[in-house]
Amino acid sequence: MSRRGELDALIVGGGAIGAALALALAHEEFDVALVEARTPKPWSRDEDVDLRVVALAADARALFEDLGVWRAIEGARVGPYRRMRVWDASAPGEIAFDAAENGDAALGWIIENRLIQHALWQAASANPHVRIVCPGEVAGVDNESERASVVLADGTQFAARVLIAADGAESPVRAKLGIACSERDYAQRAVVAHLATALPHEDTAWQRFLPTGPLAFLPLADGRSSIVWTLPAAEAARVLALDDAAFRAEVGAAFDFRLGEITATTARAAFPLRMRLADRYVAGRVVLAGDAAHVVHPLAGQGMNLGFRDVACLRRVLADARDRGSDLGAAHVLRRYERERRSENALAARGLDAIERVFDTPGMPAAWLRGVALATAQHMSPLKEMLAAAAAGRR
Repeated sequence: MSRRGELDALIVGGGAIGAALALALAHEEFDVALVEARTPKPWSRDEDVDLRVVALAADARALFEDLGVWRAIEGARVGPYRRMRVWDASAPGEIAFDAAENGDAALGWIIENRLIQHALWQAASANPHVRIVCPGEVAGVDNESERASVVLADGTQFAARVLIAADGAESPVRAKLGIACSERDYAQRAVVAHLATALPHEDTAWQRFLPTGPLAFLPLADGRSSIVWTLPAAEAARVLALDDAAFRAEVGAAFDFRLGEITATTARAAFPLRMRLADRYVAGRVVLAGDAAHVVHPLAGQGMNLGFRDVACLRRVLADARDRGSDLGAAHVLRRYERERRSENALAARGLDAIERVFDTPGMPAAWLRGVALATAQHMSPLKEMLAAAAAGRR
């Protein structure tokens, strides 16, 4: 078994959150290793827009600017959205947001998951403080009092003062440490596709709540809209099996033809929806981040934004610890991160879960209450501003 020199931080998982963590800690001049099982597929502007997109919030963009990757992302393919409109199919009442109300250029930016990961991975790979270990499959985790280490499938061992598990919702590191999770399976699937419409999307993110679940239209840079259509599992399977003409007609009707006829569609895909929250974020010198710590309902597009807030928080906490002369993996250091992020992530997850339950409740009384709530929020400036600020990541 070979052993490499001890690092400041060892990150398992090279997705967007793991790569952002590696780059953020490298900017603080920490020595970092990033372990990933598979080389990410490169992004290319010659390929069609990836079906998985992110509604990036303002604080995540600020992080990218600080890490030096925003210019590459913005210059590739980004769809800013300047307005947002939300309404219920079963009741009157609508709430609308406009970036201009706060003097902002945009509420957020629609960006492909793969483009974000590509830009972060390329920047991390070029940073002298980051050691990329790929392919690298974690076979074992040792969580000792003085260091944390991983043993890879090929026998190589890496040790660090802190180990960060950013290895996704199924997190093998979390499982090896025996950290339990609470979760709710929504028995729903999110159907995704990119659609062309007769009318322009107006740089607007649209969301209609239907009895079967929300349907979101998100504006892409090329004039099309990316949809996220939440449906019961059986209904999602039926929709996926439709031919293109039938699918266009059905999704158009579900959207109340707000953008006119659906004139074209890409292939479709679907993924299961659930809420999952780790019972704790810290075990010895190991800390969880991103989907390894929290998975939320996608109805407000907050999942990856919460992960980037994990990145910003952990960067700040570890840099502060270093500047005070503290051990990066000390319990009081990692607990500080846990207290801040676990609270906010749980609040977001439970809040989205509550919204899903409210809009999933059938019957006219519930629909009437939803309509009143949307209309009230639209005309109460402080409440509306609070909702807009939360969605945009403004503090």
